[in-house]
Amino acid sequence: MTINRSTLRRTAVALVAAGTASLMPAACGSGGDGAPAHGSHASASASAPASAGQHNAVDTAFAKGMIPHHRQAVEMADLAPSRARSAAVKKLAEEIKKAQDPEIETLSGWLTSWGEDVPAAGSMDHSGHDMGDMGGMMTGEDMAELKKAKGRAFDTAFLDMMIEHHEGAVEMAKAERSGGAHARAKKMADRIITSQSAEIDRMNQLLGRD
Repeated sequence: MTINRSTLRRTAVALVAAGTASLMPAACGSGGDGAPAHGSHASASASAPASAGQHNAVDTAFAKGMIPHHRQAVEMADLAPSRARSAAVKKLAEEIKKAQDPEIETLSGWLTSWGEDVPAAGSMDHSGHDMGDMGGMMTGEDMAELKKAKGRAFDTAFLDMMIEHHEGAVEMAKAERSGGAHARAKKMADRIITSQSAEIDRMNQLLGRD
């Protein structure tokens, strides 16, 4: 690929951090989503109470960003059954889809309950002009390359791209964990950090980089 993934990833992390900082002042006036107020995090700041029924602008940004991010991961995973050579890659792709499809539904439900628009399916901009530069999202050229690959070439491209994709998701989840107010969203962020970090290690091992 012609893009510099290292530079892209550093840009994504900086943008996520900057976006979180700019959203923090909006936390004080957030409303509830009607969910039961249990599982609160005592470590949340006073300006962003973390009961399950409350959310802030960081939570909204997390949900709106993670939905298209997960959709692209599922789109990538859907290519594996017919293109991958490695059984381990096929199994990983299946697990990614199984984990992320339900999270898309959950995130969409939160946005609806908060009176926010859910990103439309198929609205992802792979070109890099919308979310393409954020959170490890693949460009249109990346996706076209992946769709053309077969066998061992697909396995390598898939793992390389999914590592970057997961790294972006982990950074987005860290931003939610540090700045969000919605307890269930923060718990999801914790799960994403744990599970996708483990999958990054697993993919590096498959690539012989352990």
